[in-house]
Amino acid sequence: MTPPSTPPVLPIEAAASVLLLRDGPGGLEVFMVRRHDRSSVLGGAWVFPGGKVDLADAHPEIAPDADPQALPFRLAEPDLPASVALALHMAALREVFEECGVLFAHGASGATPAAWVARVHALCDDGLRLDAAMAEAGLQPQLLSLHPFSRWITPERSVSFQGRRFDTRFFIAALPLGQTAEHDDHEAVASAWLSPREALQQYWDGRMALAPPQIMSLVHLAHAGTQGGLAYLMEATRERGPYCVRPHVMDLPDGGKAMAYPGDPAHDVPERAMPGPLRLFVKGPGRFEPEGGIDGFWA
Repeated sequence: MTPPSTPPVLPIEAAASVLLLRDGPGGLEVFMVRRHDRSSVLGGAWVFPGGKVDLADAHPEIAPDADPQALPFRLAEPDLPASVALALHMAALREVFEECGVLFAHGASGATPAAWVARVHALCDDGLRLDAAMAEAGLQPQLLSLHPFSRWITPERSVSFQGRRFDTRFFIAALPLGQTAEHDDHEAVASAWLSPREALQQYWDGRMALAPPQIMSLVHLAHAGTQGGLAYLMEATRERGPYCVRPHVMDLPDGGKAMAYPGDPAHDVPERAMPGPLRLFVKGPGRFEPEGGIDGFWA
């Protein structure tokens, strides 16, 4: 008898994502984009701007505003090579520019932020890489405006990223003064500023598709928003530092599945990492719910 084949081990791809934030009339708001239906990752879902790390992100043509040797400590990963930490920060900066036109930079005295963005867009349209375009425009990357928030590592038995695994560092950042966030109408086909509770309500009502890392990040933002606005969240994030989440996929007695997060008795990390539910139950394709219905998000 031929022994059963062992599924191949999927490589883990490094990625970065940015939770772009502002204080709106009703409180904290986050910018989200809807991926194109034909996107290879989370097609049709609403996400925070982000994507895979490129090799070029580790070797930008311009010097950042931070000591690369200090960046692993910002990520709470002191053993991470400085070049990798720099690449993660640069990837976050690049992705938020490519997907919604927001540029974290300073320099070019006398020019307005809107003029910076237009100039860099034009240079990129002419074929320059983003870092080269920024150098040509006399700009320096403002990496310290991107605050490490969390790290999500796709489990081997993923329920939302079939066939792909990611190690994604999430950053939070305030929308820079004088700039406007707009989806690129290529990778992203729609966008919106939403309060975290509004986004979760739209998801619950079936009007918005979300993956578990986005759901739980929105839950975290919603909890933080009840305690203060953007300034409070930034300060709390700096004091706490980023947390790491490796979801544990469980097989339930009824044949269903659930994802357990740090602090859940079924997870091997006993300490809670983030506010919100400790477990999400898979209720169907693209449907993840806490115990107790939507109120379980606020438990």
